[in-house]
Amino acid sequence: MNCFTHGRNPAVGICVVCQKGICHECVARQTPRLVCRTCSTSAAPLGFGWSGRYGYGYEYKSSTTIGGWPLVHVCAGVDPVTMRLRVARGIVAIGNLAIGALAIGGMACGVFTIGGASFGLLMAIGGAALGLGFSVGGFAVGSVAIGGAAVGFVYAIGGVAFGPAVIDRMRCDDAARDFARRWLNMLPPSCR
Repeated sequence: MNCFTHGRNPAVGICVVCQKGICHECVARQTPRLVCRTCSTSAAPLGFGWSGRYGYGYEYKSSTTIGGWPLVHVCAGVDPVTMRLRVARGIVAIGNLAIGALAIGGMACGVFTIGGASFGLLMAIGGAALGLGFSVGGFAVGSVAIGGAAVGFVYAIGGVAFGPAVIDRMRCDDAARDFARRWLNMLPPSCR
């Protein structure tokens, strides 16, 4: 097989992005995988990396930064060079894996988080929500935990709840009742 660009040169391999044969002259030197120079630079000026053109995902980073982090970073899919999931890192981060002040994703880590697996400093919402502050999810752990299974350091409200002040199917502690009435403006059926 010969190089796609230089038809007389023998190909040393196939570009992982465009799947064309490439010779030594066409290999992009800065990449750890075999990628041609055209693919390594073609969509980068648009801010899409390779993703927009070749279907590996999507990436957007705002030009505005705070403390070296982009204000908004949105990404999805796989980086074709490293073949790893893209990670959104920004003040507002949205992606399969998201890290930021406000992180939204399949796995989210930050100050305020929403995700399947959510690890939040002040608030975590998700299937599994773990945080130091307010946590809501199927399985919730936090100072105030609300969920199917809730483990609260102060208050726990859920189907099965563990903590100092608990509301679950069987119990309704006075402190938890006052909290639910005051802050959530509701009382679960087990407290009536």
